[in-house]
Amino acid sequence: MYTVELYQRIRRACHVEGMSVREAARVFGVHRGTVRKMLRFSIPPGYQRQGERVRPKLGPYTGVIERILEEDKTRPVKQRHTALRIYQRLRDEHGFTGGYPSQRATDSGAGSEDGSGTLFSLPVHERSGGNQPLDLREAIGGTWPPDRRSIFERGGVP
Repeated sequence: MYTVELYQRIRRACHVEGMSVREAARVFGVHRGTVRKMLRFSIPPGYQRQGERVRPKLGPYTGVIERILEEDKTRPVKQRHTALRIYQRLRDEHGFTGGYPSQRATDSGAGSEDGSGTLFSLPVHERSGGNQPLDLREAIGGTWPPDRRSIFERGGVP
């Protein structure tokens, strides 16, 4: 990815100072085709998807998934559908023939309340020898593989 400053420097060198495309490519260390593109556009054009993403297996079921996720927004967190449960419902109730990973990619970021992309919560386990719950997100601390010390300081994972 090239910066706007590089665009400006190359455009100034070619348009104002009269530098050739070939010389600009050599001086700035970019391909001649890239220099030509930078001369055509005043700012980087960015990437734009040409058409809608093709999903031959999952396409007909995206409406069903969105409806399930919308219904889940009104339910308590622990009663919401997991990705596996959505897959099972699609397979059993609607005849979905695709695999679990293709369906899971659709609900990975959709409908997350906090904007983090995390839609499903991890199970809560009981600490050994006590009755205080341990959330695995606390034990792992956001890193993988988890630090053994952080797990055992918090009571361990059964």
